[in-house]
This record gives sequence, structure tokens and C-alpha cells, in this order.
Amino acid sequence: MSDTAATRARLTRSAAYASIAMALGLAALKIWAVSRTGSVSMLGSLADTVLDLVASVVTLAGVWVASQPADEQHRFGHGKAEALSALFQVILISLSACGIAFNAIAQLVDGDRVEAAGDGILVSAIAIVATFALLAWQRHVIRKTGSLAIRTDNVHYQSDLMLNLAVIAALVLDQYLGFAQADPLFGFAIAAWLLWGAWRAARESLDNLMDKEWPEEKRLRFVEVAARHPELSNLHDLRTRTAGNRDFVQFHVDLPATMTVEEAHAITERVEQALLREFPEMELLIHIDPEGHVDEPDNPLVEEDQFARLEEEEGK
Repeated sequence: MSDTAATRARLTRSAAYASIAMALGLAALKIWAVSRTGSVSMLGSLADTVLDLVASVVTLAGVWVASQPADEQHRFGHGKAEALSALFQVILISLSACGIAFNAIAQLVDGDRVEAAGDGILVSAIAIVATFALLAWQRHVIRKTGSLAIRTDNVHYQSDLMLNLAVIAALVLDQYLGFAQADPLFGFAIAAWLLWGAWRAARESLDNLMDKEWPEEKRLRFVEVAARHPELSNLHDLRTRTAGNRDFVQFHVDLPATMTVEEAHAITERVEQALLREFPEMELLIHIDPEGHVDEPDNPLVEEDQFARLEEEEGK
């Protein structure tokens, strides 16, 4: 394993361990708070924290598997384990949201009121401070590694901030200001927020698993870098995808038909090293076509001249 890969694995694991430790501590506090308050918002917060714990364990497993080098059975590496981990988190978040909504309906029907709001507010305030600290460390890890699993975990814990603030607001409105429906209504709002976060995380995970092309901005930046090399005339058939933190790129390039294999190899090797300096976490495959050769186009969007496309975008 390279030094870069080892550093990435260490950082992603540290973020996962931090999530587990925080979820364990907050779950214990919230069990006590639920027993004291009887609040459905606090119950929803507890359910979310328990699922956080499960999701963090899954995240740890995902980043550990993703950090393993390629082997004979997985020639492209194990990067998609992060996307699978993230997708599992999405399922847990969605289940948590449905459970919270169900409990909110039950409280509206029964007309129950919360008790000991001060205890619930104290626990929620502690949770907010702890979550801010965890989010700061996760953002640092994401900047350094680009981990999809940690990014999904980060989205979930961002929603936890809103959730804990909502719990405080619900308890204050219910017990101190006499708004009896505040707690279940805030429970519904929390459920909706969690579902929205799950939808956003699911889209990125599915894009990763389905080998979606890079965003247009990133593709054009790659073509801009490639355009610095005159050897890459008529770059076409560009295909891109991402698995975990690793990018995969392949394209065709025209070289003179009279060039020897050794000469062509030397050119592509030099160009490949230059591109890898700009996109270090990338596996690159360059296919050489003799000048004048025309492939039977099976996909016009793939076969187009990428430099012409770049010029068209710059002219807009």
C-alpha cells in the first residue's frame, strides 16, 4: 500500500471510530432523557443516535474494505465498498425517519405531554456540542481523502444538529409555552429532514455504483489538461467513472500510422505521467488509433472530439 493510500485509510478509520465513540456516549444520555421526558422528539433523537451507531460501524467496515489494495479477484480495487456502506446508511436513515413519524402520529392521537423538559434540553445541548466537534473532524478527513462513506456520515450528522435543535424547540414550546402539539409536529419535521438527507446521499451512492460519468466541469478540466499535450490530437472516446476515492479514465488518441510501437509507447507513457500529476488518484488507459482510422460509432456522445467540445464550451 502506498503512503498516500495508507494515510487515507488511517484518516477514514479515525473518522469512523470517532463516530462510533460519540454515538455510544449520546445513546446512553438519550436513553436517560427519554425515560425522564417521554418526548417523541427525544425518542426520535434516540432512535437516530442508535442508527448512527449502526451506520458508523458499517462505515468503518466500508472504509476498511475500500482501503484494501486490488487483488486477483478485484482488479479495480475495492472502492465501491464505500458506496455500498453509504447506501446501507441511507436505508437506516429512512427507517429511522419512518419510525419517528409513526411515533409522532401516536402522540398526536393520544395527546401525551412531555415532562422534565430541562433534562432533555441539557442532553440535546451536549449532543450539539459533540456533533460540532465530530463534523469538524469529518470535514477535515473528507478534504484529505474524498471518502464517500465519510461524506454520507457527515450528511447524517449535519441533520443531527437540526434534529437536536428541533428537540430543544419542541420541549420549550410544549412544557414552557403550553403548545401541546409542538413535540409531535417537530417530530414530523425531523422525519422529513432525515428523508431529504437520505435522498441526497442515495443519489451520490447510486451514481458511484452505476459508474456515472464525471460531472461536466471535471471532465472539461481533464480535457483542458490533456490539451496541453500536442501529442493528444483528436482525443475521443473519453470515458470516466469513480469508485470510492479512485477515478478511472480511458480515451482514444490518434498517432501517425508510421510510428513504431516503441515510439508510441514512449509518448503515451510521458503523457500519462503528466496527467497523473494533475489527477493523482486516477487509473488511466490510453488506446492508440492510427491517424485517419474511423471507428464505427456506437455512441455519438462518446465518439465526439473532446477538444472540439472544449472549444465550444469556452466560446459560450
